[in-house]
Amino acid sequence: MTDTAEVKSPEKDVEVKTSNMETYSALPPEETERLGNDIVAALKTVFDPEIPADIYELGLIYKVELKDDRSVDLVMTLTTPNCPAAGELPTMVENAVASVPGVGVVNVNLVWDPAWTPDRMSDEARLVLNMW
Repeated sequence: MTDTAEVKSPEKDVEVKTSNMETYSALPPEETERLGNDIVAALKTVFDPEIPADIYELGLIYKVELKDDRSVDLVMTLTTPNCPAAGELPTMVENAVASVPGVGVVNVNLVWDPAWTPDRMSDEARLVLNMW
């Protein structure tokens, strides 16, 4: 379904037509919610071996995209490019998410931009690491 709205540009006194596109998923909303919750729970089982907080609460997960075919594309980073666990953490994440019932193929993309900063940590991670 597409709706059309008129927007006046503040810089020019002209009207611009824009379309608001609604998207639909082939998965029922309750299944999407269940899978999303289960994926987050799975991510919370993965810990950096040198840090006593899970990667989700550390803010290392930038994006999780659940597709209609149940595949999952995940974008993540590490605290530093020199992280000793750089070779194993993406595989640990892939295995954890793939273990969720109903999830298809999992693709993990490790990125360095934007760089991770402690500001990305949750309050839970700050408490565990005593970083207040």
